[in-house]
Amino acid sequence: MRTALITGASGGIGQAIALEFAERGYNLVLHCHKNKEKCEELGDRIKGIGDRGEGPEAFKPVIVVGDLSKQEDVDRIIEEAGPVDVLINNAGITRDGLLMTMKEEDFDKVIEADLKSVYLMSKAVIRPMIKQRYGRIINLTSVSGIYGNAGQSNYAAAKAGIIGFSKSLAKEVASRNITVNCIAPGAIDTEMTQVLSDKARDALLSQIPMKRMGRPEEIAYIAAALADERASYITGAVVEVSGGM
Repeated sequence: MRTALITGASGGIGQAIALEFAERGYNLVLHCHKNKEKCEELGDRIKGIGDRGEGPEAFKPVIVVGDLSKQEDVDRIIEEAGPVDVLINNAGITRDGLLMTMKEEDFDKVIEADLKSVYLMSKAVIRPMIKQRYGRIINLTSVSGIYGNAGQSNYAAAKAGIIGFSKSLAKEVASRNITVNCIAPGAIDTEMTQVLSDKARDALLSQIPMKRMGRPEEIAYIAAALADERASYITGAVVEVSGGM
């Protein structure tokens, strides 16, 4: 049975990915930075999924807490998680603002939370994956990292960095049966977008050819497909899930 570690599992996309992977029979390690209560609630939902015939503990995810931009926290999380077959780097933050008024602290925080965390977590699992000659690393980026977005120079820089990082790492480990891919969501209906005003929401929808926001479950499906053993020839890819933006 494969084990998947999902960072940022307390958010809307992270929760959807966790539930999708639970349905597919993965053992789960759920990471959160601060909101442990949400991860525990998610763990309770996962315990009720399916019947593997291995008793209730088989459904109980491991919950890990820490700051993924700090090496000591990453080391502890990996130790608590145990062997990881699939790493999903989903954790991230935004600190939006025009560059002319953006504080250096807000730029640095986004780079650390969104990009440095991917470096530290990927580095932590890559040696064991090489040793076992199997691994899947799936990094959540954004269409902002491909096309840019006004008011998100920090976020777009971090997400573009993830794409370059992933494509490079994919080349380094391809011969070891390890794939590294990105998912680039567009506007997804989560807590982050639900706070938009009606005017802002309408303006956003007008840019989407499908005229709707995506659902977290649609991201989760792509993550599960990329993690599948049958997706072994897909690496270095960026899958846009954006409604045609």
